[in-house]
Amino acid sequence: MRGGRVAELVALPVAAGPTVRAAADAFLDAQPNPNTARAYTTAVGKVAEHLGDARPLASVADDEVGQALELQWGGAAVNTWNARRAAVLSWLGWCHVRGYAAPAVPAWAKRLAPPDSVTPVRSKTAVDRLIARREVGLREKTLYQMLYETAARAEEILGLNIEDLDLAQRRAPVKAKGAATRRRGSAAREDAVREWVYLDAGTARLLPRLLKGRTRGPVFTTHRRPAPGKVVGLRDVCPDTGMARLSYGQARALLDRHTALAGSGTGWDLHEFRHSALTHLGRTPGVNLLLLMAKSRHRKADGLRLYFHPTGEDVAALTAHLAPGDARR
Repeated sequence: MRGGRVAELVALPVAAGPTVRAAADAFLDAQPNPNTARAYTTAVGKVAEHLGDARPLASVADDEVGQALELQWGGAAVNTWNARRAAVLSWLGWCHVRGYAAPAVPAWAKRLAPPDSVTPVRSKTAVDRLIARREVGLREKTLYQMLYETAARAEEILGLNIEDLDLAQRRAPVKAKGAATRRRGSAAREDAVREWVYLDAGTARLLPRLLKGRTRGPVFTTHRRPAPGKVVGLRDVCPDTGMARLSYGQARALLDRHTALAGSGTGWDLHEFRHSALTHLGRTPGVNLLLLMAKSRHRKADGLRLYFHPTGEDVAALTAHLAPGDARR
C-alpha cells in the first residue's frame, strides 16, 4: 500500500514459446547426423508449413497434426506413411523434452502394419454386430456397410459424391488406383480411369436415410462446416448444407473409437473391411480367381493369393474333369 492506495498487481508477460517454424528448424539443426536431418526435413517441413509457420506451437491441436499427416501422406505407401509419422513424432517428442507446450500425434493417426504383416480378418458376424450397435451413428453404419459390400478401398468410398451413385444398378464409379487421366487431343478422358464398385441391399437401405433428400455433394460429410479460412474444393463441400467431405483421418478415428478394446489407437483399421470381405469371398464355393479379381479390381492375380484358398474337395472336383471319357458315361 502506498499513499493509502492498494498497489495494483501487474501480470508479467509469459513467453509464448516458439513458433511452429522455429521449433521445426531448431529440431532439424539439433540432429547430429546429417542423413537423419535430411530424412526428417521433408516430413517436419511439410507438416510445419501446413500447420502455419508463424503460429505459436502451443496453439496447435493434436488433431491438426493428424490431419496434416493425412493430407500429405494418407494415400502413400505404408512404409512412407510410417516413416513420415515417425519423423513428426520425434520432432514433437523433442519439443516436449525441452519443455515446449506442443501437440502430439493423435492416437488415430497410428502406425500402419507393414505390407508383409498379417491384417486381421473380421468375421461377417463381427462386422454385422458393429454396424448394428446403437452408439454407431447412421453415417458410420452406412460407411462400414458400403466398405464391406463393395470391398473397395476406403479413400475410394469416402471420395464418392451423390451424383456419382447409380442406385438403380447398385453401383458407383471410382478412380482406378494409380491411374492417371488420359487425354485425346485437348480433352481429358476421365472415363478411361474409372472402375465400378458394386453395393448390395444393406447399403441400399441405409443410403436414403443418410442422404435425407440431398442430390449432390459428398456422400459422407462432417457434422460441422469448414473452419473460416480453410481452403476446400467445390467438390468436397455439400452445396446445400455447407458441410465438408469426411476425411480418411476422421473416419479412421471414428472406427477406432467404436472398436478399441485396449485404449485409443488399438481398434480396427478401415482397410480391414476390404481385407475381410475379399477373404470371405475367397472362401465361398463357386467363386473363382477371375471373379474375385473382378470384384477386388486387382491388376495381377498374385495380389489375390492371400484371399483365394481352394480346398482339397475343390481340387478333387477339378481333377474329375480329366478322367477318361468312359469313366463319365
